[in-house]
Amino acid sequence: MTSFRIINLLVLFSCAQTSIAEEVVNVYSARHYDTDMALYERFTEETGIKVNLIEGGSDALIQRIVNEGEFSPADMMITVDAGRLWRAAEKDIFQAIESPVLNERVPAHLRHPSGLWFGLSKRARVIAYNASKGLPAGLTRYEDLARVDLKGQICMRSSGNIYNLSLLASIIEANGDEQAQDWANGVVANFARKPQSNDTGQLRAVAAGECSITVANTYYLGRLLGSEKAADQAVVKNLGVLFPNQAGRGSHINISGAGITKYAPNKANAVRFLEYLTSDFAQRLFAEGNNEYPVVGEVTGPVAELGAFAEDNVSASVLGQRQAEAVKIFDRAGWL
Repeated sequence: MTSFRIINLLVLFSCAQTSIAEEVVNVYSARHYDTDMALYERFTEETGIKVNLIEGGSDALIQRIVNEGEFSPADMMITVDAGRLWRAAEKDIFQAIESPVLNERVPAHLRHPSGLWFGLSKRARVIAYNASKGLPAGLTRYEDLARVDLKGQICMRSSGNIYNLSLLASIIEANGDEQAQDWANGVVANFARKPQSNDTGQLRAVAAGECSITVANTYYLGRLLGSEKAADQAVVKNLGVLFPNQAGRGSHINISGAGITKYAPNKANAVRFLEYLTSDFAQRLFAEGNNEYPVVGEVTGPVAELGAFAEDNVSASVLGQRQAEAVKIFDRAGWL
């Protein structure tokens, strides 16, 4: 009798513990912006679900989830660039989600075909040029960067950079391997210097006249446009911006996005949080946090000054699928 009572008490205690357990969602994120924190706090206020956050680099977080396996506390991973989302999916850390809300609000080309991940913000990769020298005649497309008359005029960051890999992946998809190789060879022949620095470094070099042309993600331009520093405003003043391929497929875009992890212990909460991140309010803050474009709603913040443009609607998943080919092409071209 005594033992029965003890068991009953243990069962009752266990049930009580479950009933008062805190509702949470555990997020591993490669984004580090104050506006994201404001989003998390608003979600908790609206739902009572606490957001537990672990921040880190994309590749490190992917490997961490792989190492944790079925015991991982992660419910969701947020990362930048379709290439990294593809890498995460290749590591089998996401599970497919069927959500009418996400399918309605996130355009098909900005989400995984099987629902493994969903884009949450966009950025375009544009051509920036020295405003004092002007835009070279006839330069309208990424493909034009390989023209022989641009020899010695182009600054670029390394080929190992995920943004350049995704750009080349889009060129492979549009034009095929052979033309993509010709393009990479031609751009390397036009380098003003060896690849170095980041996108901001390229923009500063172009503004200073060290070279005449580069490519950069729009959020780097947004940061300069929104800066109150005199040095940054001087850079902006001597830059022109071209959205390439407007008469054809449109400008290359990439995404920040998220997926629900394979062993998510709080899956329902994670889906609810992911759906929340596509709400009009969340989209505005999520995009503004890094001077990006929302996947839903109107453009706000400094990047709005860059104007409207036609974007390439190639599936973001292709940008990951073509990465291995892009690496080989860059290597053959000698793009360090």
